[in-house]
Amino acid sequence: MAIWMAIRPGSTETRILATYRAQQTLLKAKLAGRPAHPRALPALLEALALWEGEQVRAVLCVDGSVDGHAQQLANDLFPFHEPTPLYQLDLADVRRPRRREAIEGMGDFRDLRQILLFEVAR
Repeated sequence: MAIWMAIRPGSTETRILATYRAQQTLLKAKLAGRPAHPRALPALLEALALWEGEQVRAVLCVDGSVDGHAQQLANDLFPFHEPTPLYQLDLADVRRPRRREAIEGMGDFRDLRQILLFEVAR
């Protein structure tokens, strides 16, 4: 069963949601807005794939906002991004309006769960 992951960078934090398909939450995280090292995101995806023994299908959420934190991260990653059997990383334009619902314990992750359904599952 593949692991689905949505990554949503922001100005102060990057939110991450990983699930087994869209059924079971595996990991929720709030990390710094930008990684300290350019290999941080690929290493995180590889580590999760190795830990769980499953391929990770991830989506980096780009919303075209003025601050462009996601776009900066995408620009840093994708010129050098090589396909790997451990994970697949795609970009998703998430300017579509989303309903919000609090997820117990870590705040609102519903938008990332919907992105997993719309972008990773296709």
